[in-house]
Amino acid sequence: MSTTNARLRAVSVALAPATLLAGFVYHPYISNPIDEAAVAEALVSDTTRWGISHLLVAVGSGLAALAFLALRGYLRDAGEERRSVVALPLVVMGSTLFALLPAMEIGALSAVEAGGDAETAQSELRPWFLPVLLAGGIAFALGVCFFAAGIARSRVLGVNPTRLVVGALVVMAAARFVPLGAALYVSGVAGIVALWPLAYEMWRHPEIERTAGQPRPMPAT
Repeated sequence: MSTTNARLRAVSVALAPATLLAGFVYHPYISNPIDEAAVAEALVSDTTRWGISHLLVAVGSGLAALAFLALRGYLRDAGEERRSVVALPLVVMGSTLFALLPAMEIGALSAVEAGGDAETAQSELRPWFLPVLLAGGIAFALGVCFFAAGIARSRVLGVNPTRLVVGALVVMAAARFVPLGAALYVSGVAGIVALWPLAYEMWRHPEIERTAGQPRPMPAT
């Protein structure tokens, strides 16, 4: 792979968590996301912000799938063939299902702008929203755990950065199951902590060819 293409991988890995975090931060704060009245109030308080924030989250979720695809390629080049190959379809499935959630909320926004009641729209949405959230969260969490194991096994990072990245990946996945508004921010920040060190490493070392488990050769002095 050319250096340019390899560095495009790094850019995609860095861009995805930044886009997701931007969407989470811009999203109106809701302390209890399972409270339909609170969600409806946030929706009607600023419909433009509601729409833009959910669009950012949807785009960020798509970028996350691309980021993990790029990471899978990098780990494959490092010789890690067992865990990341299982992880990738799970993460892609989880990211796809997660992208459906903001699409549903934009649909609720359209219903409100057409004259519907916001709380009723959220109530009708709930039976579809929660199963998609749960299924996507489980698939994403399983995939991320396999990726974390692959990163640790491949030794593409040093010992301490690996611990940081693996821990942040676990937090990012687990936060999707916590029914608190602050969990979105935790997930977004954890994504930055997990993926930016990997993106930096991919940028610095665009060409990597070695067997998983072998340390990076030290430069000659």
